[in-house]
Amino acid sequence: MENANAIKLIKLIQSDLVTNGLVVDQIVPNLKKLREYALLEEVPTLVKAIRLTYEHIENNNGFFIAIPNDEPIEEEGESVEEAVVPTVNDIESLQYLLSLFKDPTNKHNIVDLKEYNAKLLA
Repeated sequence: MENANAIKLIKLIQSDLVTNGLVVDQIVPNLKKLREYALLEEVPTLVKAIRLTYEHIENNNGFFIAIPNDEPIEEEGESVEEAVVPTVNDIESLQYLLSLFKDPTNKHNIVDLKEYNAKLLA
């Protein structure tokens, strides 16, 4: 994100996660404020990712989406295992998602944001 206040807010959210863990009453309002900044930058994938993230946290009282995997390479005769859905808060995944919010113009970040969006919609 280009807005300095948005970057500060992302860093604050990340710091709160490290210090206090996932506190729904703290993170959701901050994500809603962050979404306002994203709307101004007109990056639809980012806006959607932020909204889906805070809705998921509100509805589930936590964050239960794993970090997207790199595309598995299938060798002949091998099978790819299905992704495991975490049953505990995945703070590391949420931290990674927040880091993606900082640079939504990076093509790799956009791919991962779209993958998070798909998982959050599932």
